[in-house]
Amino acid sequence: MPIPLISVTLLSMPIIKSAKKALRGSVRKHTINNARRKAMRSSVKTLKKTLNEKELSAAYQAIDKAAKRGVIKKNTAARKKSRLVKLMR
Repeated sequence: MPIPLISVTLLSMPIIKSAKKALRGSVRKHTINNARRKAMRSSVKTLKKTLNEKELSAAYQAIDKAAKRGVIKKNTAARKKSRLVKLMR
């Protein structure tokens, strides 16, 4: 996975070796979390457009995965799923 352009400028900030390593990990986690958040949002948008059961399952899976990985909180995930089911009715 290539390091994003933003991290190249940030890598020169820390002086201590361990801080540089921590920053690399932080940037990596940031990009992965953004990808998970984007996947969740896109599946929810697709569900709102189509309103079918297959998309509901995919949206649930994306929301649960985001909550499991710590991208969103557990209560936020429950609230999103509840609102999606309410929308389906």
